[in-house]
Amino acid sequence: MALPQSLRTSVTPLELELIASEQLVEIVPLITMEKTAFISGAYGPLRPPAKCRIPLWMATNLKLKKKCHIVPPEWLSVEFLQERLTRETSRPEFSKLPFRFAEIAKVILDVASDDVQNADKIKSLLKDLREARQAKSRDGLQKLDHSELSLPNLCSMEINEIRPFFIQSMGILTQLVREPSAE
Repeated sequence: MALPQSLRTSVTPLELELIASEQLVEIVPLITMEKTAFISGAYGPLRPPAKCRIPLWMATNLKLKKKCHIVPPEWLSVEFLQERLTRETSRPEFSKLPFRFAEIAKVILDVASDDVQNADKIKSLLKDLREARQAKSRDGLQKLDHSELSLPNLCSMEINEIRPFFIQSMGILTQLVREPSAE
């Protein structure tokens, strides 16, 4: 969602991708590498064709150098996303998805779309899912109460998108509740 500069008080999508890059993903290495220590932890050893779990940033780096194949998470499949899209459009509550699903999916599809079956269909389903969830977010914000907002199962990107509107709206709503109109 494009926001004017005055409302950009939250983290950018690129920053969210960077944060999500710490999530562990499975790879099939194409090279042998001993266990390697980083600030965030030690990963490896890499021994083809055995699968290994490493951070997304490391998997992305290796994939760009053609030194691994990224194994898509089980939720990054046509069946799973189609089922979630059906839930989103048929039920009032948000369906449960990984907290950083949007960022992880974008990185994997940008870097390793050749490792994902039906990548174009998955991109389309992710877009439809995002639109359905945004519509629910807008509906939830329209029913805003001065004391709380309950939108369980929102993901990090969605929280980040509504944060500026929510903060501003809650500020105005709180002022209105505190200062009843004089008659």
